[in-house]
Amino acid sequence: MSILVNNLSKFYADTRAVDDISFEVHSGEILGFLGPNGAGKTTTMRVITCYLSPSAGTVKVEGRDIQTESLEVRKVVGYLPEQNPLYLDMNVLEYLEYAAQLQGVSNSLIPRRMREMVDVCGLDEMKHKDIGQLSKGYRQRVGLAAAMIHDPKVLILDEPTSGLDPNQIVEIRSLIQSLGKEKTVILSTHILPEVQATCNRVIIINRGKIVADGPIADLQRSLHGGEKIVMEVEVPDGQSFEMVSLQVKTIPAVKTVSLIDESNGVKKFSIETSIAIDVRKALYLLCVEKGWGLLELHREQTSLEEIFRELTTDSEQ
Repeated sequence: MSILVNNLSKFYADTRAVDDISFEVHSGEILGFLGPNGAGKTTTMRVITCYLSPSAGTVKVEGRDIQTESLEVRKVVGYLPEQNPLYLDMNVLEYLEYAAQLQGVSNSLIPRRMREMVDVCGLDEMKHKDIGQLSKGYRQRVGLAAAMIHDPKVLILDEPTSGLDPNQIVEIRSLIQSLGKEKTVILSTHILPEVQATCNRVIIINRGKIVADGPIADLQRSLHGGEKIVMEVEVPDGQSFEMVSLQVKTIPAVKTVSLIDESNGVKKFSIETSIAIDVRKALYLLCVEKGWGLLELHREQTSLEEIFRELTTDSEQ
């Protein structure tokens, strides 16, 4: 177990920022940690990284308690906060050397670790420039390199792609996926497609409480309890959508059939099932039996944005 959070709470005066949450993160897992502004994401990450003390509960990182072994925890954690703290008058290499010294990297290893981070984070062309001269994208890379300079087992990244252009986002996504093969990564971001493309698992927090936890595919299935399927068929003249719908509803588990579009004998509709069962084969066989020309048949996945909004809408009102 890489990270173990048990009944964690954090209060600011009368405000309960984090409210009795528990979760585990395993080694080699990339966890998307999501929630609206003020939900408790950043507070939780600051507690895990020993920047804040919990009001109640316990947190262990690589078997070490954050309160009694905080120095040991900091040695195995790399943290990139949302507001990337950089010394703008240092050049990239100077800053990475400084970060390595702060993290206790032995002097004999520092040059090699610097070269590795420059290579991994794509900083070779910028390594002699002052950080103040760099774009937001390159500053994020410098912050990520500094977070990894001591080769931590755990990486906690708060909005790592904030302010980056689409090409830079793809590059950072690829880097995070590569890191996730050998490290534990917690990624917090408001760019939900990034989470869908990068993370093995998602936790959604709302008003300080966890409202969802699991692989994205499981959350998609559990939200509505069934499947959504889009089907487009070409039917003989004279067959109305109502007639087609009645035939489709003869398939067990089909709950609703809704028309999306209809023109020139081609009907496109959405099918919802009452349970999470794949009825596409039964739909195909129905088309063969009825002589319908099957033009399209696919599952319609609930997007992570839909899941997020359904579970956190109250906090945004």
